[in-house]
Amino acid sequence: MTTARYESLDAIRGVAVMGILAMNIAAFALPFAAYSNPVAGGPASGLDLGTWFFNFVLIDSKMRGMFSMLFGASTLLVIESAASGNRSAAGAHYSRMVWLGIFGLIHFYFIWFGDILFLYAMCGLLLFAFRNLSVKALTIWAVAFFVVGIGFLALGWATMALTEAGRMPADLAAEMNAGLAEMNAEMGPGAASYAKEMAIYLGSYASIVAHRTGEMLTEPLVMVLMFLWETMGLMLVGMALFKSRMLTGDWEPARYRKWALRCFLIGIPPLVALALYQASSGFSAVSTFGASLSLSAPFDIVMTIGWAALIMWLIKVKANDAVRARLAATGRMAFTNYLTTSIVMTTIFYGYGLGLFGGVGRTALYLFCFGMWAAMLLWSRPWLERFQYGPLEWLWRSLARGAIQPMRKASPAQ
Repeated sequence: MTTARYESLDAIRGVAVMGILAMNIAAFALPFAAYSNPVAGGPASGLDLGTWFFNFVLIDSKMRGMFSMLFGASTLLVIESAASGNRSAAGAHYSRMVWLGIFGLIHFYFIWFGDILFLYAMCGLLLFAFRNLSVKALTIWAVAFFVVGIGFLALGWATMALTEAGRMPADLAAEMNAGLAEMNAEMGPGAASYAKEMAIYLGSYASIVAHRTGEMLTEPLVMVLMFLWETMGLMLVGMALFKSRMLTGDWEPARYRKWALRCFLIGIPPLVALALYQASSGFSAVSTFGASLSLSAPFDIVMTIGWAALIMWLIKVKANDAVRARLAATGRMAFTNYLTTSIVMTTIFYGYGLGLFGGVGRTALYLFCFGMWAAMLLWSRPWLERFQYGPLEWLWRSLARGAIQPMRKASPAQ
């Protein structure tokens, strides 16, 4: 018995791995404060502000959210595959997570600081316990994780907002004001951190790695503490949507269309309001932190589900066989494509490569996205016509199983 391969699931994963670059491109090419604050490096052009607005409302957090949902869905497939092959489901799953965590740390320290693989691996260690739950139970657990994660970040935002408004008790005000000043220096308008990061990432490879293994040494753990709750919730939603057959492409097109429309109608208006809130505040650190990490989160989650439904509808109704095949191949090689993107983009922007870091406007950065998307679509399908897995998927599979896996496809009988 073998586990079915769902072309629609592979195709939506292909869209997600391309979409996550649209979200990450600013972090590849600009100091990190500019990721959420378009004026962190100084006044921005109207075009770049428009690009930030578009990204905040439609892209930021939604593509990562979709990637996280699909990770949850794929986890169920891996567990099913192990069980159907008379292998230990727990052994297969935890071995994969351990090696994914190792890949993530290598990615973070030696390639790019924006890694999500280590966070996914840590979530994956918990995810196995939820594999047999019903759709309803998975949904309840997902909501519980969301409430804790969003509540934690919202509390931080509320504390900073009260400090900014001068409404903190006198015995706490001095310490909180110092923290607020530090945050403004890190991510506010004209952030002082901007010039520091410019110098770091236009430096040598050795100096960048030294920075990550020194000043940023514990950052992967900080990311887990901050984002485990939301990420676990998204993965559990992905498991629920897989079990409900939404992510397998089995729903009627009209149902996908209805879900997409409803989710966008719920999510877009408040996200537009939050974008305007940030702009009206002059993109203060308090407004960008609150809007990006806590206040937008419930609507980002709804939009993530809406994007999944819209993409499924487009795949079923609008895409022809050739387009579906290209997207599915890109999705089957998502691990390779994700890490290859990091290598390509850091080589383009960092000092040890072309040195374009900080030198390209936010809007023009999408040209690099288009080029990388084209590369993924062009190379993934021909590779998989010759080989069973992407190169890094093959390496991950071989390490997780403790044996070299067959790579090349057998030649058809003559």
